[in-house]
Amino acid sequence: MSTATGLALTLAGAVVIVAVLRDAFEALFHPDGRMVLSRSVMRALWALFHRVGRERPRLFALAGPAMLLTILMSWAGLLALGWALVLWPHFPDGFRFATELGPAANQRDFVDALYMSLVTLGTIGYGDISPATDLLRLVVPLEALVGFALLTASVSWLLTVYPALSRRRSLAYEITLLREVTQRSAGGEFVRGQARSAERLFAELLSRLVAVERDLVQIPVSYYFTQGDDRFSLPTVMPWLLGMAERGLAPDVPAPTRLRAEMLCAAIDDFARTTAERFHGGEAASTAELLERYARDHLREGAVSDAGYYRRSRSPGLLSWTDSGSRKR
Repeated sequence: MSTATGLALTLAGAVVIVAVLRDAFEALFHPDGRMVLSRSVMRALWALFHRVGRERPRLFALAGPAMLLTILMSWAGLLALGWALVLWPHFPDGFRFATELGPAANQRDFVDALYMSLVTLGTIGYGDISPATDLLRLVVPLEALVGFALLTASVSWLLTVYPALSRRRSLAYEITLLREVTQRSAGGEFVRGQARSAERLFAELLSRLVAVERDLVQIPVSYYFTQGDDRFSLPTVMPWLLGMAERGLAPDVPAPTRLRAEMLCAAIDDFARTTAERFHGGEAASTAELLERYARDHLREGAVSDAGYYRRSRSPGLLSWTDSGSRKR
């Protein structure tokens, strides 16, 4: 192999390694970054599961786990390929081969380079191929460190995803229970007749919704985990929550409850726009419309909507309310 070819392969491998490490760093520690590889995988698989999910809803629930596994496998595979390209120009002269491999080992340069990269990245280290030069004795352990770091970061990532999903399911179920309870009487009567209880509920739901929104921002892949049971599906119940919060904005509702309802409406508005801007790409629209698009993006077209009891129009220093329509930003 010529020197120019070896240099080109080394540079190509270095580019692949840096690209993967950057993507992994942004996915794990800087979710506002570009994450070219991760986002491409998530969008491609989401589109695929969308098409399949309409025919087979049970398969749609596998979208999130499939994305996690695909992203992790893509990182590992590309890292192994990148390091193999770096090591390839040094085969066979830069390595020692176990006698059991036989003389044919010297004729399988890339196969040996890829094998060496895989066992090193996986920190297996069989010892049948080992570096023979000082430079390679430094490079090969560096790959092992990268592999160990990737494994540790991947496990940490998995451990952050599932608590976020638990918080989201818990919030959805609490909203479901609230909806079932308030169905026994008109929602407006509940807010007016039990204003102090409604105020506490609004405050609790506000803090939990803010936490769920932060989870979506910090762990974008969590958006693609879906629920087959509507009781635990946040896209299903968010339109109803908006309607309940808007009832708390009526002029005859006590001021403290109205304040909490206003804060909850603002949090729902931020949540709807966050999901639109980061995931389903909804254009500027009312909060109710964005929540409906969020539900449709999760194949929840039948989401119960109780929104639209009050319309808010914003002008400098003025909030006004009327009895129909949907809430506007």
